[in-house]
Amino acid sequence: MLHLKLPTDPRWADIAEKTLEDILTDHAYCEQKAASTCISLIVEYPDYEKIVETLTPVVTEEWQHFEQVLAQIRKRGFKLGKQRKDEYVVALNQLITKGGSREQRLVDKLLICALIEARSCERFKMLWQNIADEELSRFYYELMASEAGHYVNFIELAREIMPRPVVDARWQEFLKAEAEIIETLGVREGKMH
Repeated sequence: MLHLKLPTDPRWADIAEKTLEDILTDHAYCEQKAASTCISLIVEYPDYEKIVETLTPVVTEEWQHFEQVLAQIRKRGFKLGKQRKDEYVVALNQLITKGGSREQRLVDKLLICALIEARSCERFKMLWQNIADEELSRFYYELMASEAGHYVNFIELAREIMPRPVVDARWQEFLKAEAEIIETLGVREGKMH
């Protein structure tokens, strides 16, 4: 369903479990950034009613996820550490069309959001299936379903902005580029992506 071209290295789940405090901190900031990105899209594109209508509840949901991850951090006696640069997202953002039409840049931004949600969904599934902590396993199962819904939202929004064949061709370009980014970054300790 996610159509990712390169699956996450299976070693990532083991490394994530061993660096749980860092993973939870990184995850919390990922949820915060997801909410902020949706707010930015609403503010930048208020003339697209469907963007405002679809993303407003996503903002609320992503912020709730931030709060839930924060609760998991506290429950384990961890502290929310400092936010670190997300090389994955930085690399994805370099794919956004420079110049071009406002619609093309919007479609690119929506497709990048879809990629991030798809990769998050895949990683949440790995945590659900592999992590020994039963409570966290259930937590990641629930998040996996939510992120899959967000992934679909972003793809569908992009297809409302530009014709489906154009969006689908761009999506294939992004999937290929995302696989190259994942391969280049390799398995990184303490990072969700």
